[in-house]
Amino acid sequence: MEEKKRVCIAEDHTILREGLRVLLSQDPELEVVGEVHDGLELIRRCREVKADLILLDLSMPKLGGLEAILEIKKRVPQSKILVLTIHDGEEYILAALRSGAGGYVLKDATQAELRIAIHSVLMGKTYLSPGISEKIIKGYLQGKTWEEPRSTWNSLTRRERELLKLIGEGHKNKEIAQYLHISVKTVETHRANLMKKLDLHSAAALTAYAIEKGLVLR
Repeated sequence: MEEKKRVCIAEDHTILREGLRVLLSQDPELEVVGEVHDGLELIRRCREVKADLILLDLSMPKLGGLEAILEIKKRVPQSKILVLTIHDGEEYILAALRSGAGGYVLKDATQAELRIAIHSVLMGKTYLSPGISEKIIKGYLQGKTWEEPRSTWNSLTRRERELLKLIGEGHKNKEIAQYLHISVKTVETHRANLMKKLDLHSAAALTAYAIEKGLVLR
């Protein structure tokens, strides 16, 4: 018998994560070997679980999905990644694919479509939900390039975006230092640089900006 493919689920909503586990457990070719509820936990456990495929949401606490994809591809490049999310904007889709995701499925997909997507990505193919494919193709035919404009947002480093997300979630400097395994002084330095770059001068302003950029859902 062929060995089952190992799947790790990264989703912060417990009921959805449990539902995905039950669904995937019904597939005789798949084995769920890990479940995590935030991006940092996924990064810490990605080597340990040795998943053939990681099924992840883009909106996760502590570390967003796009940043998590980049880290996973550095640490366990053999693991394939399938995004399962509510975000259908071209900027999210292309950013996920450029970061290393092998597929992109919306959360309104059917169970049958999700299974097809999982097996397609495991076989090394790129899978996009039909509605997404249509949007991307239509944009391409219209000559749309989706080049990211230069902006203050694009000038932020990965660490600064991680910090912004954690600030937006209400974490204090000491908690952020523990999450990111850095010193409180380093957090303070990153925070000062972040405020200077964004010209924002309070935690409330940073939180509002994090929400605007989709790092924090409210």
